[in-house]
Amino acid sequence: MCPHTQHLTITPLPWLDNFERSNKPRRLPVVLKVLETQQLLREAETAPAPIGLIIKLLYGTGMRLMEAMRLRIKDVELTRKEIIVRDGKGGKDRVTMLPDSLLDGMRSQLSLRREWHEQDLALNKVDVWLPDALAIKYPNAAKEWGWQYVFAAKNYSIDPRSKTERRHHVEEKQVQRYVKKAALAAGIAKPATPHTCAILLRRICSKAATIFAPSRNYWGTAM
Repeated sequence: MCPHTQHLTITPLPWLDNFERSNKPRRLPVVLKVLETQQLLREAETAPAPIGLIIKLLYGTGMRLMEAMRLRIKDVELTRKEIIVRDGKGGKDRVTMLPDSLLDGMRSQLSLRREWHEQDLALNKVDVWLPDALAIKYPNAAKEWGWQYVFAAKNYSIDPRSKTERRHHVEEKQVQRYVKKAALAAGIAKPATPHTCAILLRRICSKAATIFAPSRNYWGTAM
């Protein structure tokens, strides 16, 4: 107790005995039907690269929007058809599947990123944000190919913290904008978002008893 308040009398407040914290109302997520999702994905074909691929990736892998935005090249396993999601929900890592239908698109994206990486090296503009204290522990990691973003921005920008000019990842608002645009074009009245695309796959897997148990590690959370 603070010495300046030791002489004060503490008055009990019995009316607080039955005080209960208010509960936040539970909101049900928006879930599209399979047909609605197919229509949305068809409309998303008109989105500029790599936005269309990102939207398909959200649906095909169950990844959350920022997990896809921050995906690193080293975490894409084309041969094993897997993607390693780092620091996902709850700060956990997990592995998710990479559908066959997205392999060619991912190969093309990685090929483009290799070209950009070579350009960045020539211009001495290779740099990327690293999580935790990795930038201090591994000072050269920010220039390595494996640590670069899969979905990097086409143009350079100034990082507000380091003041260096480099490629950030694609702006997430672009994906949100094109998901909404595709939903309107498909005649979907529900408020579709990138999370809506991701949650459908989890729902489908949760209902399929034969694949639910082995797929639990893919998302690391209850449906």
